[in-house]
Amino acid sequence: MIGAGFIADYHLNGLAAAGDAEVRVIAGRTPAKTAALAARHGIATVTQDWRDVLARDDVDAVVITTPDDTHPEIAIAAAAAGKHILLQKPMARTAEDCLRIIAAARAAGVHLSVSFMHRHFEEVVLARELLAQGAIGTPYSMRMRNATPGPDWGQWFYSRERVGGGVVMQLGVHGIDLLQHLFGGIVSVKAGIALLRKERKLADGSVVHPDNEDHALALYRLGGEALASHEMSMSEVAGCDRFTLEIYGERGTIWLRSQRGLLAVHAPAHGGTREWRVPPLPARAAGERQHRAFIDMLRGDAPPDDTAVAGLASVQVAEAIYRAHDSGREEFVAGRQA
Repeated sequence: MIGAGFIADYHLNGLAAAGDAEVRVIAGRTPAKTAALAARHGIATVTQDWRDVLARDDVDAVVITTPDDTHPEIAIAAAAAGKHILLQKPMARTAEDCLRIIAAARAAGVHLSVSFMHRHFEEVVLARELLAQGAIGTPYSMRMRNATPGPDWGQWFYSRERVGGGVVMQLGVHGIDLLQHLFGGIVSVKAGIALLRKERKLADGSVVHPDNEDHALALYRLGGEALASHEMSMSEVAGCDRFTLEIYGERGTIWLRSQRGLLAVHAPAHGGTREWRVPPLPARAAGERQHRAFIDMLRGDAPPDDTAVAGLASVQVAEAIYRAHDSGREEFVAGRQA
């Protein structure tokens, strides 16, 4: 584990729940925080230098959860060291850096995954199955919302230089990836962004003055001419739990993480009723499905996923959002080139 910040607990819990993997070392910049994390998860070895991890011959793979601007250096070095990689989203600050990471992994012959955790939520897995079955016919329009109060545990989140943007890069790439995972590529974008909270007080009492956007609205045109709206906020006091997604098709509707529950379906032609249905979902530990899939890929029990190319694609859409805001026009998304 390279990185001992907030998201590291999610990955460590997911790996433990999935089984068949042993976490042997954690690298973190802050000794006390890293030691506490290791103690919570029963991990014996800690270090402040991520290079120590890559030098070990008893480490097969690394999970990289460090700040966004460090991803290229660490991921490229991990690939050169022959380590398989699970890289926290966003993949990198720019599409150019994403391409560098992908090239390094391919040259080294290591597996590279980008951590889009929302893909692995049980409601998303079932929704994708329903869409593939044609439960609501052709999807016409979607409404995606990604909103949280904003991270209060690190000043670096509020620096455009460190993260390449703001809410679009930090939360928006989750929604961008989900839309593309479920419905195919985003072709073009119209968008506006804003910085509305000029000052924030973090959990440690420090005050930060952001220079990156905390609100964004985007309108996407997807392949097949479907339309999607995407609302992004890092100032949501209450309301949205990670994301909400409404899907409207020719013969029905699917809502995810709404007031009707984690997944609600109105599809009379598919379900045999004109009432909303709330299908039961399997109960799994947070992160279990995602990390089980990653381990299965490394063991050769499952084919490689597409998340490295998807990580690039999500950043390319984010870059189109920024261009659309600056130009005031519809902007086309760059080709993936990976």
